[in-house]
Amino acid sequence: MTGTTTRVHELNLYRPYFNLVAAGEKSTEVRVKYPRLADLAAGDVIRLRIKGTEETVDVRVTRVNEYPTFEALLDGEGPATVNPTSSREEQLANIRNIYGPEKEALGALAIGIELLTP
Repeated sequence: MTGTTTRVHELNLYRPYFNLVAAGEKSTEVRVKYPRLADLAAGDVIRLRIKGTEETVDVRVTRVNEYPTFEALLDGEGPATVNPTSSREEQLANIRNIYGPEKEALGALAIGIELLTP
């Protein structure tokens, strides 16, 4: 019998998006394709934290899809999975406000998430 250890990644998240995750309303997390996220895979756990606080929520990764741009990501995933409270245009502007063009050039990750109950 072999044992496996669940990998836990820690990522910061802004309050409005954190609240959507904690309420179970957000099922896709958007990130830049940074090298440190290259090994992120279904089954991993992400501990999302509001930066500067101890407030966290744990989610399980259900899938990881790569896209060349944030626009392609929203088209491929559907904006309601990323943020059901904002239009596609608002989301694209917000994401690009967080990540500049040099970051978007690295590629975009759509991380499917499901809330883990404490």
